Amino acid sequence: MQRARLLIAAVEVVGDVGYQGMSVARVCARAGVSRRTFYDLFEDRESCFLEVFEEAAARFAMVAREAALGELTWRGRVRAGLSALLLLAGDEPVLGSLLVRDALSCGPVVLQARTRRLETLHGIIDQGRDEAKAGRELPPLTAEGTVGAVLAVLYMRMLDRDERPLVELLNPLMSMIVLPYLGHGAAAKELTLPVPSVFRAHGKQQPPGLLLDGLEMRVTYRTLRVLSAIADDPGGSNRGIAQAAGVHDQGQISKLLTRLENLGLIHNTGLGHSKGEPNAWSLTSKGQQIEQTISTWSAARAR
Repeated sequence: MQRARLLIAAVEVVGDVGYQGMSVARVCARAGVSRRTFYDLFEDRESCFLEVFEEAAARFAMVAREAALGELTWRGRVRAGLSALLLLAGDEPVLGSLLVRDALSCGPVVLQARTRRLETLHGIIDQGRDEAKAGRELPPLTAEGTVGAVLAVLYMRMLDRDERPLVELLNPLMSMIVLPYLGHGAAAKELTLPVPSVFRAHGKQQPPGLLLDGLEMRVTYRTLRVLSAIADDPGGSNRGIAQAAGVHDQGQISKLLTRLENLGLIHNTGLGHSKGEPNAWSLTSKGQQIEQTISTWSAARAR
C-alpha cells in the first residue's frame, strides 16, 4: 500500500510541477509516507518515476492493442490504436503528458525505457511497408521519423496546455502517418473520416484502465487516494480524509465523498453536520473490494 501511495503521489506531483520539480520530499509529503519508507522501496526519484512511466506505458499499450483487435489492415489497426490512445490521453492528461513530455526530462534509465517503447511503435508503423504501393521505395528511417513527428505535435499541444480534445488530431495525424506508405490519395481520405466523440472517453466505450465496472464514474488517482485513506482510518472525518489523501480543497473532498457514497463505495456512520458532529466515513463491502484490488496490485509490483 505504501508503494501504491508513493506512485500515485509521484503522478500527482509530476502533474503539478513536472519531473524537474519532483523531489523525494514532495512525493513523500503528498503520499504521507516517510523518506525512510521511500528509500526502502525506491533507489531514488528516477527509479520511482521509472515505475510510474512503465505502468502508464503498459496501460496505454494495452488500450491500443485491444482497440486494434479485429482490424484487418495496417491502416485500420493504426487508426483504431491511435484513436484509443488520444481518447485515453485526453481523459488522463497527466499520464499522457508524463509519457510524451515529462519523460524527456529524466535521466538515462528512463530515457532507455522510453527508447524501448518507441522501438515498438517504430515496428508497428514500419508494417506499412507491406501495404505500400508497388515501386515505392522508403528510407529506413521513415517509421522513426513518422513516430517522431506525431510525438512532436502532441508535445506542443501538451506544452501549450491546449484544452481542445486530443482526439481532434486523429485525422491530421493519420494523414501524416499514411502519406509516405500509401500516397496522397489515402492521406487525403484520412482527413474526411469521422472522428470519435469525446463523450466516448467517459461512457461505456471508455478504454479499460482504472475503472469501476458498471459505475458511471472513472476512478482517478485522487479517488484511489481517498479510498485508501478511508481504509486506513475507518470513521475518518472529511477533514482527516482530505489531509491523508492530499486534497487541499474542502469543497472538492466533500463532493468526492458524496459521489463515492452515492456509488455505494462508502457510507457515513457519523451524525454529520445536521447534528453538529463531523462525518465518519467507512468503506462498504464494494469499497473494500476496490481497496483490496489496490493492495493486490501493490503487492504484485513489490515482488
